[in-house]
Amino acid sequence: MHTIEEAAARAVALARRMRHLFIATADAAGLPHLAAAEEMALRADGRLAVTAWFCPQTVVNLSANPRISVVAWDSAADDGLQVLGEAEAVEEVAFLDGLAPGEEAHPLPQVERRIVIRPTRTLVFTLAPHTDREE
Repeated sequence: MHTIEEAAARAVALARRMRHLFIATADAAGLPHLAAAEEMALRADGRLAVTAWFCPQTVVNLSANPRISVVAWDSAADDGLQVLGEAEAVEEVAFLDGLAPGEEAHPLPQVERRIVIRPTRTLVFTLAPHTDREE
């Protein structure tokens, strides 16, 4: 049995190796939303920091419902972890600097954000038959 910190560190290493991870949120009514990101880090305080150009729905969902699931999975090896937790903060870390002359506005995210997550539980994530046992 691993501690939550050890399991979170393993998830970060797996996400770094795979260069992608998945983030699941839900709105206040429970409607799920799935997003992808490339970068996750483990902070010194044990929190996870996931940074991406998140679509607006991810941010809206977290403002109404801070519960979050982050999955790092190596599909070739069928080895993965799901980290469950609560988003404690959504920080703005970069902004697009307006539009180029003549460029039309588009609906793509204009702000890069970092979600700070307090992990509460980790589960094995695999395609193979498994139980949702804690890592």
